[in-house]
Amino acid sequence: MSIQPAPGPPTHQPFEIEATPFGDSALMLKALAATAEERQAGSRRLRELVFGLQPHGLLDVVAGVDSVLVEFDCLAVSHAQLAQTIRLAAAGSGPAGGPAAAGAGRAAELFVIPVVVSEAFSPDLPDVAAELGISPKAVLDILETCELSINLLASAMAPMMGTLPFPGQVSRCREPRTNVDPGSVMVAGASAIIQPFPGPSGWKVIGRTPLTVCDIREDPATSYTPGDRVRFRVIPESEWESLEGQFLRPATASSASAAPATSTSGGTTDADR
Repeated sequence: MSIQPAPGPPTHQPFEIEATPFGDSALMLKALAATAEERQAGSRRLRELVFGLQPHGLLDVVAGVDSVLVEFDCLAVSHAQLAQTIRLAAAGSGPAGGPAAAGAGRAAELFVIPVVVSEAFSPDLPDVAAELGISPKAVLDILETCELSINLLASAMAPMMGTLPFPGQVSRCREPRTNVDPGSVMVAGASAIIQPFPGPSGWKVIGRTPLTVCDIREDPATSYTPGDRVRFRVIPESEWESLEGQFLRPATASSASAAPATSTSGGTTDADR
């Protein structure tokens, strides 16, 4: 008679989630993870998991920075049934902070986005610096030296990114602007966002990119998805005209091309392809 060895410890931590009832017909899902980055990555994985699973009774999925709201038909399924279905699907899929696909079947891309900083394009930079207790140059240095992750697509497909390693949180404008120019690079809390189209916003504007980040003539209209990574590069205002209106593309798109990238800007544009 042979004796089978006892099963060893699991090779990875399970993807554990917290599911909290949110009214009669919604669940708020969060990944149980130690760090903010792991929770944000877990949120992106949860969103993809629920989209792929399409559980019975599902009506809508609303992504947050570190949570996912799942709306369902309460006559078709209960909170407990839906939560258990999602927990089972998440089981064995790896830790919450593990590599997260930017989109189904797609590896994460890197985007290097040129930003012009000027009195006209950066009206809130002095206030942001004063609030953080550092110089405007230090704010820009932090912006340039970190690599941000796109956590979600906000209104009008705006890429919302985190986490900025500022020494504190940035407040929103006391009075939101009724119109912000497209391409404006804005910060609030520890997040950054780019305004794709003209519109109102209460985020603080610290720069502007000459690139077009969302274009309905393209298919798809944006080249980025949640999980992609972003670096900002401050460029001279003299380079604005040569880059203005070009569609934002991932850095990997230009590296595959024989054409050299625009070394002074670090940006990735149609001209670089």
